[in-house]
Amino acid sequence: MDVEIVEVALRDGLQNETAVVSTDDKLALIKGLITGGVRRMEVTSFVHPKRVPQLADADELARRLPRGEVTWIGLVLNERGLDRAIAAGMDEVNVVVVCTETFSMRNQGMDVDGAIRSWERIARRAHAGGLRATVTLAAAFGCPFEGEVGPGRVAATLRRCVDAQPDEVAFADTIGVGVPAQVRALADVAAREADGVPVRWHFHNTRNTGYANAIAATEQAAGPTALDASAGGIGGCPFAPAATGNIATEDLLYLLHGSGMRTGLDIEAYLSLADNLQQLVGREVPAQLPRAGIFPARARVSPRQRP
Repeated sequence: MDVEIVEVALRDGLQNETAVVSTDDKLALIKGLITGGVRRMEVTSFVHPKRVPQLADADELARRLPRGEVTWIGLVLNERGLDRAIAAGMDEVNVVVVCTETFSMRNQGMDVDGAIRSWERIARRAHAGGLRATVTLAAAFGCPFEGEVGPGRVAATLRRCVDAQPDEVAFADTIGVGVPAQVRALADVAAREADGVPVRWHFHNTRNTGYANAIAATEQAAGPTALDASAGGIGGCPFAPAATGNIATEDLLYLLHGSGMRTGLDIEAYLSLADNLQQLVGREVPAQLPRAGIFPARARVSPRQRP
C-alpha cells in the first residue's frame, strides 16, 4: 500500500517552538528532508509575523526554495495570505476552517460561517491562479474550548466547504484527543460528503493515540492515503492550549514500513537529521526512534520506493 507523507516540520513544527530558526538553517533542514525523499512539504504559513514570529520569514524562505522536485504548500488564513502565497510561487495552499465557533474566533478572528466564506473565495482565486487548494477542518476530533466534536458537526462543515471544489480535504486532530473510532467515523463523513475528493489526515500525539490513528486512516483508504507528519515530532498549535506533539515522521516511517507500506522516504536519512534538529529547536525532540534506533540494528527498513 502507498502512503504519501506530507512533511510539516517547517510549518506546524516550528510555529510552536520557542526558538526562532534562521532562514539559512531552515533551508539546510529542507535540503536534508529532500535528501530523505520528501516530495511534498508544508513549508510555511503566510500569516501576520506578530502572530507567528517563527514564520516571519515566509516570503524570503519561499524565494529561496529549490524548485522542480518538491511540491510546496503554504498555509493561508485569508486573502492577504493568498496574495503572498501566489507571489511567492507556492504550488498549493492549505486553508483552515475550524469546526467550532470559539476556537475559530481565537485562531482566525472570525466565526465558522466567515471562515467558510473566506475559504470559498480563496479556493476560487487559488484555482484561477493555477494552485491546488486543500481545506483543513481543524478541531475535527475535539475542541480545547467546547469539548467533544461529533461527526455530524464535522459533516455539516464539510458539506458547505465542498461547494468550492477542494482538491483535497484534511481532517485535523488539532489537540491530539482523537481515537481510531473517530477516524473511522470521519472517513465515513468524507465518503458521504466529499466522495472522490482525496483525504489527508493531520494527527497530534498529545495523548499517545496519533500513531494508532494513522494506522486507522490507512485502513479506511480506498486509494492512496496522505498523512501529515513532522520531523522529530516537533510543534503543535500556538492558539490551542496543550496542543503539543505532532506525530514524528521517523517514528511513523518505522511503523508504516514495518507494516509493509511504501512511503518513498528514507528512515536513515531522517535519523541523520536528529542531532541538528534538536540543536535548532534547543531541546530534545519527542521522536522516539532517534533514541531507540532501528530494529534490527543496522537493518535498512525504508527502501526508497516512490508511491
